[in-house]
Amino acid sequence: MSLEQKLAASERLLREIAAAHPDAALANSYGAEDMVLTDLIARLGLPLASFSLDTGRLPAETYALMQQVAERYPSHPVTVYFPDTAATEQYVNLHGVNGFYRSVELRKSCCQIRKIAPLKRALAGRSAWITGLRREQSPTRQDLAAREHDADNGLMKFNPLLDWTEAEVWQYLRERDVPYNALHDRHYPSIGCAPCTRAISVGEDIRAGRWWWENPETKECGLHVKASPLTRPA
Repeated sequence: MSLEQKLAASERLLREIAAAHPDAALANSYGAEDMVLTDLIARLGLPLASFSLDTGRLPAETYALMQQVAERYPSHPVTVYFPDTAATEQYVNLHGVNGFYRSVELRKSCCQIRKIAPLKRALAGRSAWITGLRREQSPTRQDLAAREHDADNGLMKFNPLLDWTEAEVWQYLRERDVPYNALHDRHYPSIGCAPCTRAISVGEDIRAGRWWWENPETKECGLHVKASPLTRPA
């Protein structure tokens, strides 16, 4: 399938989402894929909301892009959600500011406070959310569907770029001059919190720079892990 065909399918799905789930929102992490979706939603003039999770540990380049996106797409503002101050303070005082390096459990606990709890607030009252997940990103994402019921959060979840390749994402961004995170030009294909993200070497997996001290099977923050069986509508 060509990029043009994939683009048409993604646009069709976004229009269907807007019609069936007018309260749906794009989870914008300001990665390359989310910038494609941000541009598509704005270009199509769809009344879909967007939100972002500011963990308090994001790279300066991500904050710079946040400002750039706000100026480029003023008709599609991104609502920012922050972690609970008391929970963050308790974690840091108990485990240290970088305690997540000590074990997978402590790293996931940090993600729970800084990402998952704010996500729950962002999704509250919504019937659907949209992500930029792609199958080729990670071994943990091979079984995703373009549309599926997110049983853990109790709503529909849509992945309009699921079958896009990395090259196709970048072709779209460059052909349309869409802003993107400057870290991508420094060999950061996947960008999260600053202390949990590094550049990768040529030939490494595109998720190798995320939680590089862990095994690939554990390298998810919990936002997109299928902890419960999902039903997939036909």
